[in-house]
Amino acid sequence: MKIVGIVGWKNSGKTTIASKIINKLNSKNFRVASIKHAHHEFDIDYENTDSFKHRAAGSSQVIVSSSKRWVKISELNNSKEKTLDELINQLSDVDIVVVEGFKNENHPKIEIIKNDNNNYLFSKIKNVKAIITNYKLETNLKIFKNDEIDDFILKEF
Repeated sequence: MKIVGIVGWKNSGKTTIASKIINKLNSKNFRVASIKHAHHEFDIDYENTDSFKHRAAGSSQVIVSSSKRWVKISELNNSKEKTLDELINQLSDVDIVVVEGFKNENHPKIEIIKNDNNNYLFSKIKNVKAIITNYKLETNLKIFKNDEIDDFILKEF
């Protein structure tokens, strides 16, 4: 299983680029999964749904399943956040995992730079292999514009 990470500051366009990469890889018949890091609390079920009621009643894990998809919700109860490796180990039958965020983990990454504010991640974190930006930067890393990245990913990752 190959991993390609997408990192960048807030509102840099990470999700847009991740979605383009997922779409491109899927069109080439790769089995693609994605993992998205959130810096905030989030919920995938809402008040008055059955799964919400199960969690509110105290269930630490809830699985919702249908003929179309299934999801597992695990309450961490303020325990340690899962590492990227632990999350990847939850995946099955996948060729490539597109990881959005998790900038401090050691997987290969592409940095998205939207603003030329000299606050670049590639100089601070490990394993940035390429950059997507419209700015000219002084670096030995490969630099791409938004539409040029597809072939690089297919070759490198």
